[in-house]
Amino acid sequence: MNKILITAIILVLKLVPAFAQDDWILKSEKDGIKIYTSAVPDSKFKAIKVECDFNATPGEMVALLMDVNASADWMYHVKSCKLIKQVSPSELYYYSEVNLPWPAANRDFVAHLTVTQNPDTKVVTIDGPSVNGIVPVKKGIVRVRDSKGKWIITPLGADQVSVEYTIHVDPGGALPSWLVNTFATEGPVQIFKGMKQQLQKPHYKNMELAFVAN
Repeated sequence: MNKILITAIILVLKLVPAFAQDDWILKSEKDGIKIYTSAVPDSKFKAIKVECDFNATPGEMVALLMDVNASADWMYHVKSCKLIKQVSPSELYYYSEVNLPWPAANRDFVAHLTVTQNPDTKVVTIDGPSVNGIVPVKKGIVRVRDSKGKWIITPLGADQVSVEYTIHVDPGGALPSWLVNTFATEGPVQIFKGMKQQLQKPHYKNMELAFVAN
């Protein structure tokens, strides 16, 4: 089974809400990016946690993550990403298709993103559970129906933030769980490197959002 295939399935799915895990095991640390895994009760797939610091404000990070139409520019193996409904500046629905190497079928999903900020600590949380029934299932593409994750953006001062991303997903289809779990720590490095590059674009610089205090 292709390494890229396994990595893409488990880790390209972005912005989907999380769960409490206490037994995280550090699997890798490279370029300032820490990758952890944890067993999840009643699931054959492990949860993933990624930690990394960014030279950015909370507003810049939220602007990047909520700019779903541009996600294919930096998200690992994302074929397409399209806004479905903008409920408010801090809430939206989007559809994404994950491009996988032949002979595996592509995966797709719909996510519901919501942004909240603690008024005292200024910590920002972005949840986005996968949701069903909004976009019809497409022929030849496996629909991901069970995905949970969360982004937590913590201000560190001086235009710097700490970002924690947790995700647990069942990619669907007939894929060996041991292969998925083995290679699941590789994709986040590419995703977070892509985020750092994307943040350098003028569009995100000095971004101020009405619903996020920097």
